[in-house]
Amino acid sequence: MTSNLVPSAYRGVSVAHVGRPVDLRRLFLGREAYRRTRFLVVRDEEGGTTLLRVEKESDEPLFSPITSVEVIAPPGECAYVVAPEADTAVPSTLARIALSLAAGMRAVVVEGRYGHVSFIVDPDPLRLAVQEIVPPEPPKLVDQVRRLLEVAEDLPPIVPLADTVTFQQLAAQAPAERYLLPCSGSGVSVDGVPTVYLDRRPPLQQWTLLGCARSRDIHDWFYGERPATVEICPRLRARDPGVATLTKCCLLEDRIEQADGAVVVPWGATLGQVRQALEQVARRWEPSWRPV
Repeated sequence: MTSNLVPSAYRGVSVAHVGRPVDLRRLFLGREAYRRTRFLVVRDEEGGTTLLRVEKESDEPLFSPITSVEVIAPPGECAYVVAPEADTAVPSTLARIALSLAAGMRAVVVEGRYGHVSFIVDPDPLRLAVQEIVPPEPPKLVDQVRRLLEVAEDLPPIVPLADTVTFQQLAAQAPAERYLLPCSGSGVSVDGVPTVYLDRRPPLQQWTLLGCARSRDIHDWFYGERPATVEICPRLRARDPGVATLTKCCLLEDRIEQADGAVVVPWGATLGQVRQALEQVARRWEPSWRPV
C-alpha cells in the first residue's frame, strides 16, 4: 500500500461500534452496508480502533451485502484522534494531525469539524521549504501557504517548513553606519543603526542597501549610481535541489516560474498565484498521488 492513503470523500467512511474485539471479517461479511461505504472504522469497547476496506455486492441499491473485508490497520497500528477544529476532507490537515498527535501509528483516524470522520494511512507528507524574509511576522508567503493548505482538498499532504532569514541577520553580513531598505511599509529597522527607506526617496547618503536587483535598479534611477548591497532575494538563497522549495522574486510581476527545483512566485503574490504554485509543486514532487 502506498503512503498518504486518504479517502476521496469522507462520506465513504462509516463508523461501527462493537463490544469486545472479535473476528471482524466474519462479523461484517454478508452484512448490509450503505452504497457509498468503502471503508469501516470499527471501535470496540476496550478502546481499540480497526480500519477496514470493504467491497459490496453492488453500489447501485441503497444497501448491499458486504462481499469482501480487508484489514488495513488493526488496533495496535491504528489511532483515533478527536480534533474538533480539523477539516477532515483536507489531506494536509490529516497528515499534520497524524504526525503531531499520533506519531508512529500506521493509520490515524480523525474525528474533526462537523463530526466528520476520515483517515490517513502511512502518513509521509511532502516537506515543502518556503523561503521568506522576516519581518513581517508571520512571513507572508509562509502564512499564505499555511492558509491555503488548510482548505486544499485536492492537493497531496504537504507540510510547509519556514526557511526564513531576518533583516537583522542580513545586516550582520555587512556592518554599516546606515542601512537603506526598499520599503517603509514593512516597518523594518535594524537595531541600533539608522534606517531609511528607498520608497521615500531620501537624500543620497552613505548607506548599505538591504535589497535586491529591483531595488538596485530603483536606486540607480533615483541617484544615478549603484549602492553597496546585501542581497535579500529569497530566490538567490542557497538551496538543496533535492528538496521541494517555494520561493519568491520581485523580478516576476505576473507569472510563476520553475527553476533549479524551486517554484518561484512574484514578491507580492496573490493567494491565487500561491495556489497555482502549490499545484506546480504537487505535479513536480507528488505526480502519482491520488486519494482512493
